[in-house]
Amino acid sequence: MSEESTATANIGVVGLAVMGSNLARNLASREGNTVAVFNRSRGRTDTLVQEHPEAGFVPAYSYEDFAASLTTPRTAIIMVQAGKGTDAVIEELLRVFEPGDIIMDGGNANFQDTIAREARIRETGIHFVGTGISGGEEGALNGPSIMPGGSVESYKTLGPILESIAARAEDGAPCVTHIGTDGAGHFVKMVHNGIEYADMQLIAEAYDLIRRGTGKTPAEIADVFAQWNTGELSSYLIEITAEVLRQVDERTGKPLVDVILDQAGAKGTGAWTVQNALDLGVPVTGIAEATFARSLSSSGEQRAAAQGLAGPTPTPVDDPDAFIADVAQALFASKIIAYSQGFDEIVAGAAKYGWDIDKGEIAKIWRAGCIIRAQFLNTITDEYKKNPDLPALLLAPYFREHLESAQDAWRRVVVTAAQNGIPAPAFSSSLAYYDGLRSERLPAALVQGQRDFFGAHTYRRVDAEGSFHTLWSGDRSEVAQDPSWHSRSSPETPVGSGSPGPTGVSALPDAACSPPARASPRSRNRIGHPVRGSRVPDVRSGLGNSPDPSSGTGTSRTRCPTGGEPGWGARGVGGAA
Repeated sequence: MSEESTATANIGVVGLAVMGSNLARNLASREGNTVAVFNRSRGRTDTLVQEHPEAGFVPAYSYEDFAASLTTPRTAIIMVQAGKGTDAVIEELLRVFEPGDIIMDGGNANFQDTIAREARIRETGIHFVGTGISGGEEGALNGPSIMPGGSVESYKTLGPILESIAARAEDGAPCVTHIGTDGAGHFVKMVHNGIEYADMQLIAEAYDLIRRGTGKTPAEIADVFAQWNTGELSSYLIEITAEVLRQVDERTGKPLVDVILDQAGAKGTGAWTVQNALDLGVPVTGIAEATFARSLSSSGEQRAAAQGLAGPTPTPVDDPDAFIADVAQALFASKIIAYSQGFDEIVAGAAKYGWDIDKGEIAKIWRAGCIIRAQFLNTITDEYKKNPDLPALLLAPYFREHLESAQDAWRRVVVTAAQNGIPAPAFSSSLAYYDGLRSERLPAALVQGQRDFFGAHTYRRVDAEGSFHTLWSGDRSEVAQDPSWHSRSSPETPVGSGSPGPTGVSALPDAACSPPARASPRSRNRIGHPVRGSRVPDVRSGLGNSPDPSSGTGTSRTRCPTGGEPGWGARGVGGAA
């Protein structure tokens, strides 16, 4: 069949499970779209076409037919399981597509996979666009929040199509924007899901605190959440929490929440968010604790074995209404922390991967359609519009004021949880992060001293430029390291008995060193091994982004006059912490 006679669709969908089918129906319902559909098993294609004749779908039963049904530039959305399934579909489309055509992956792919796929496919002249889609089955049908990556050129074609199906915020703006190149869309969707984990865990902890602390029933707590949904806590997740808590199990007559097994599942994006935050050097404590809480909940055998462990005697709160008001403030404060940490990770990811990401636009497209849509995303959008260079979201005037006014209630809730043996890891870690961030001085100074003692990792001083090492195995004098490890420059000034080495290397006295023969290859590799530096700004002081040798991220290393390694001396091998 000739392309001229059959090319009638401007967009195609491959993969017709629930998400793919709903997205295809959404596309077909928008003026100007004609949708080609293809599924590996013909039955799903036929079912969708037969059940929705109003959609005017163009069915295809081979990749050749699918390509022939699309006008140029051909544009296809893949909605299949991430991983090998995605790769298999990509290979088939590459076989029948031509340079200038567009392949969009709408699944929950790992952004690193998207970066690799985009680089490989770009060589063929075909555009590959990794796109995060949030909103679940309902969002896919009625309007999701959409986070496309890929090239600017591809968005010229995709943009109008995606805008036609995206959710609309209260001001009518479509919840879609071009996030950035290659894997930026899937990266931002990953962080979105991480924030979602934190938000859900915080809500669950609020429910648990109120139920255990006041003795209220799930139905009564549903009323609390419904009331919260009329104010600053208004959000999709608060809304559906009230619905879940009101639901009664038909089989037993009990609240449904009491017959659901208390083991939470996960699909991996929360873990990805935490893993990448660790790689980037960004603390996302609320997201991490939410992820770990799901893991703990699923440790059924361990939890059963631990039922006999001692705990405090629970004491009901004296004033239930006041306690519930405190929980509301603690929930809002902890939620601010989760979003602030999530945006910190987006900033760090953008710096590492070279993406130009507009934080205000991200908040703007999360206002509707997605799972974490909430009233205060309007405020986040406004705050980033006022100051795009905020060092941290929580430092915006609106959020700072709320955190400061909520802190007493927040602390009371965390104390009550601890005194009654109620686990509240997300509340507690969020408060600890807030206190850590605002602390003028942290015990990290002691940690760095310990690292220098067992591993010669060096440290910086508060009263001098550069890096230093104490000769712990020798006379315990201090040796200055080359300050070129830092962005600041100053002359190399050895302290104590050290002597200057060549540029980028500082010599230690023989007492701090040992011959190379004493080091195993593995130990030698672990001492002073250079690691690519994190480029995360200090949100408290605004200090720069230079690699930090005192945290193991420098590119220079210490030289011993004997040719041995630093940090050996009388203790044997150095550490790698």
